Amino acid sequence: MHVFITGASGWIGTALTRELVAAGHTVTGLARSEASAGKIRALGASAVLGDMDDHDLIVSEAAKADATAHLAFTLDFAAFDETVENELRLIAKLDSALAGSGKAVIAASGTPILEGRLATEADHLDPAGPAGARAKTADAVLALSQNGIRSALVRMPRTVHGEGDRNGLIAALVGLDRQLGTAAYVGDGSNRWPAVHIGDAGRLFFLALGKAPAGAVLHAVGEEGVPMRDVAEVISQKTGLPAAAVDPEQLGVFGTLLGGDQPAANTVTRQLVGWEPTGPTLLDDLEAGYYTS
Repeated sequence: MHVFITGASGWIGTALTRELVAAGHTVTGLARSEASAGKIRALGASAVLGDMDDHDLIVSEAAKADATAHLAFTLDFAAFDETVENELRLIAKLDSALAGSGKAVIAASGTPILEGRLATEADHLDPAGPAGARAKTADAVLALSQNGIRSALVRMPRTVHGEGDRNGLIAALVGLDRQLGTAAYVGDGSNRWPAVHIGDAGRLFFLALGKAPAGAVLHAVGEEGVPMRDVAEVISQKTGLPAAAVDPEQLGVFGTLLGGDQPAANTVTRQLVGWEPTGPTLLDDLEAGYYTS
């Protein structure tokens, strides 16, 4: 199988590229710089230079491939709406180019936040919610399945953790804790975040490219919900910072995420593609010092 990946040099893209190359597949990754291209080539894949504005290039590479994994997204809050609109235009062009081909287009998204209950693969993203800012993109990807494209979503939990994570929400939380002088949680800290190890996330994308039915929604959830007080206490042990409750308003947008109870299930995902998460837990990786050393 020949797979084209946007975001191939990123956190999840690197894990997926390793899985594909190890299994004997060929991979072409989109790279925004020569440095990123070098990382992709070092994994045993090919690289093409371009960014998410290069629609013709992306469509051409997707048309040449058997499957496409869409992982790239530029997180620029100052131009967030424009970024989403650009992505929607790209998906429309992929729809025209790949219609009737049966080729796979698997895109990353986020698990829903449904206060008070477990989010399942059947739940729709709330466009107004903290995890639903790209709900339009998610809907557009799933709509590709109506035109003879095997499209699917892999929805990611709040943290995709592991050694080398420097840009995820747990890394951001530890950095914020150091600024506050407190290993922070909200309320009594019983609210939960779903989590997955990076190796398990990469393997699920790999399985989705080969097996996900058209229109499927998968949850890359290794742990349904990790209590945030448990997270704060391990951060406290590793850094010496006192673990304490904080006013979420002190944390701005991050306060909403830190204080939300947002567990998510993976039952349907495991049944559809045979995925079984086996990697270390979030607390295991915190105990290992990956985020505090």
